[in-house]
Amino acid sequence: MSETPVAVRMEIVVFGAGSLGSLVGGVLAREHDVTLVGRDPHVTAVREAGLRVEGAFDLTTTPAATSDGTGLSGDVALVTVKAFDTPEAADALATGSFDAVCSLQNGMGNEETLAARVDCEVLAGVATCGAILHDPGVVECTGRGELVVGAANGGASATADRLAASFDDVGFDADAVGDMPRRLWTKLAVNAGINAVTALARVDNGAVRSGDANELARTAARETARVARARDVPVSNREAVARLEAVADGTASNVSSMRQDVEAGRRTEVDAINGYVVDAAREARNELDVDAPTNRVLTQLLRAWETGAGIGTD
Repeated sequence: MSETPVAVRMEIVVFGAGSLGSLVGGVLAREHDVTLVGRDPHVTAVREAGLRVEGAFDLTTTPAATSDGTGLSGDVALVTVKAFDTPEAADALATGSFDAVCSLQNGMGNEETLAARVDCEVLAGVATCGAILHDPGVVECTGRGELVVGAANGGASATADRLAASFDDVGFDADAVGDMPRRLWTKLAVNAGINAVTALARVDNGAVRSGDANELARTAARETARVARARDVPVSNREAVARLEAVADGTASNVSSMRQDVEAGRRTEVDAINGYVVDAAREARNELDVDAPTNRVLTQLLRAWETGAGIGTD
């Protein structure tokens, strides 16, 4: 764990002004120069009346907002788009100039996609903040959670230190860390257990703390931890399950992002979460006896739902 420096004013682009991006960008705009990249009518509402943040934060800020993410510049670009939109976001960011880009996304593989396209440092982050975009220009924080950032491949990063200080300065519980690969796989275990189960069962996060949902979520998390170890990332089964249950307790009344997608008839991020676990297990199986049958079934069920709903995946 690094010693977080005193925050200095930063120029920050938030690429993906959905729920999390709007929350993070809106709060950062209290003290920093923030540009949100999103879609209308949200972008127009922010331009005309500012961004209202309700819930655990209570404030209105006036970040810049645009629907054109090309040719931008700043100290850091925070990427908060859905995992399947990462290639498009990376191509747009590559037309600009940044000291670093930082993924605050769900799922795995986003950092590799960014690194292949942008010519700057790539950071990774884990955010457990709860956010719901209720109306254009209005986002609710359902829980401040915590934010950790660091070099995507691990180790120290001066830019991550500055970014963590900026988050902390505006009221988030934030830190810069040197073990992001372990943090990302632990988050993946949590998401694999909570998101798919709550989306399929249409229940709040707290439902995975008991009954059949609990056993299903715990099994998905344990499988993810085993695959992480097969990839030489030290995540124990006990740690994965403990983190899953802590997040479920802390966000018991929250609606997971995947459940929000299903209920809105949108494509989910299952390929970057449970599907990623399945694919990584398949790759590791050549050398190690590792499998992820629960994650495979959860993935198949959600893909079947997407197909039945006529949701494209290209």
